[in-house]
Amino acid sequence: MNYELQQIQAFLKVAELESFQAAAQSLNLSQPALSRRIKKLESILGTPLLARTTRSVSLTTVGRDFFPQAKRLVDEFDHALFNIRALAENRIGQITLACIPTAAFYFLPAVIREYNARYPNIRIRLLDLSANDGLGAVLSGEAEFGINMLSGHHPDILFTPLVVEPFVLVCRHDHPLAAHDSITWSELSTHKLIGVGKMSGNRMLLDHELSSLTQRPTWFYEVQHLSTSLGMVEAGLGVAAVPRLSMPDQEHPLLVQRPLVEPLVKRTLGMVRRRDSALSPAAERFVETLLRHWDKSGAEGGAGPINL
Repeated sequence: MNYELQQIQAFLKVAELESFQAAAQSLNLSQPALSRRIKKLESILGTPLLARTTRSVSLTTVGRDFFPQAKRLVDEFDHALFNIRALAENRIGQITLACIPTAAFYFLPAVIREYNARYPNIRIRLLDLSANDGLGAVLSGEAEFGINMLSGHHPDILFTPLVVEPFVLVCRHDHPLAAHDSITWSELSTHKLIGVGKMSGNRMLLDHELSSLTQRPTWFYEVQHLSTSLGMVEAGLGVAAVPRLSMPDQEHPLLVQRPLVEPLVKRTLGMVRRRDSALSPAAERFVETLLRHWDKSGAEGGAGPINL
């Protein structure tokens, strides 16, 4: 049916006020224009909705049945417009992002806390995934954007660098290496080194950067998550080479970190998003909050931010 919402609104107003003149004034229309809208609607429906006399206007039997349905239709339309406006103004909605676990665990909570304080009715769905899985979630559209490592280039992905962080050695404070100001990678060849699996983005980066060393460290233990490697270090099973962000900002009661040098290995973290997709207003505000926090983290001695 080729009806217009204005025709239904005109019908409802006449029915509520029981007067064409009063309805025309309320809608800021001339009476002839109002009458044309009503007649057009009745023509589309194939039946009169209003019974008119020179002195009164009343609903026909069909009009009485149609009135609550028409009112519900207009109310639902108004509600939909309100929701769309609220989404555009960042008052309601949901954003989904895919984040590598290290950033999700140690860094994102502060960003989410500030964002929730500003936009309390926007829900956040956080997918803490490996680098490969997180990239896949963004490509499939399951996540609007993500925080990931720079590991190759995908033609359908835009990578915006945010921060460069070094790998550091983590050991117990009573471990012999804790007394060093810095440690070379070659020195680790005599220690039990805990690392993540070969398919991890961090492991592939390290294997590539350390391939030229004549005395390379051996990964004695392999785990799937950096948090697991830190737990094993706490238990005294060995030492671990981890990105700086995987360490908590507060002083740890058991663990210490030391710079790893010769070579100095760094990874670049950034925002990933699909080339063919624009961020929702809610996601844009989240990214703004994220950038503020990452800049502050670098200024206070954390991993160094990249000036975009």
